[in-house]
Amino acid sequence: MKIQKAEKRQARIKMALQGPSGSGKTYSSLLLAYGLSGNWDEIAIMDTENYSAHLYSNLGGYNVLTLPAPFTPERYIQAMEECEKAGAKVIIIDSISHEWEGQGGILEVHSSMAGNSFTNWNKLTPRHNAFVQRILQSSCHIIATIRTKQDYVLSEKNGKYVPEKVGLKGVTRDGLDYEFTLVFDLDIKHYASVSKDRTGVFDGAPPFVVTPATGEKILSWCLSDSLVKRIKNQIDQASTSQDLRNILIKYPTLREDIEPLCVARNRELQTIPEDNTVKPKTETT
Repeated sequence: MKIQKAEKRQARIKMALQGPSGSGKTYSSLLLAYGLSGNWDEIAIMDTENYSAHLYSNLGGYNVLTLPAPFTPERYIQAMEECEKAGAKVIIIDSISHEWEGQGGILEVHSSMAGNSFTNWNKLTPRHNAFVQRILQSSCHIIATIRTKQDYVLSEKNGKYVPEKVGLKGVTRDGLDYEFTLVFDLDIKHYASVSKDRTGVFDGAPPFVVTPATGEKILSWCLSDSLVKRIKNQIDQASTSQDLRNILIKYPTLREDIEPLCVARNRELQTIPEDNTVKPKTETT
């Protein structure tokens, strides 16, 4: 056991995009992925949606791994490992809903098992948990899409129970969204709202359209601890005010962190005296 100072250490984002059919989950995921990597060749998408991942090939040369049924947790894990072996830096799982409710998914397997229903969950829950842990432990950025559907509850009115709409619910096991660092909810107009944000990057943000710049903001958060240290070294070595301005221009998303360092360094440069040392005269014969 060893206690250490908290540090992200170039964290890899684990995030989810959830929304109804037609909300733009696949397209938005690809834009996010490009913002995270800056290279289409480093993006792999696990496609469980009947080849829908190929619809956006005009964006760039990203990689597609088609994952047909059965949608068992083990096949998802195997597909993730294949993407990692291929050198992917960002993996899009489109979608994880099939692992729960698709053909060969957890719910279908559970319904086909004989014996006590409650006891059978003791066999299936570890399989699902292994899938979730594989996502969290991946060395890649992970963007998972989740289908949503209208959820209802029974409410008592005038002595009768009637169904009442209570919003959209993700098609996956309850509580899975808590495992992700970021969760975006997409509406039918393709606007994203942030329902969970442990990064603080999107605190108080109004609904927005996802672009590659959104992924760049997330990447800056992932790298900020180690990146700020490297930038600080650049600031310490800057010899002119223009050098410092160039650093601020190069890292706009980190301006809040590095501008005070640049201001302090600029003051130092203004107080450094010029070299007035008298050079020795050259002897003449």
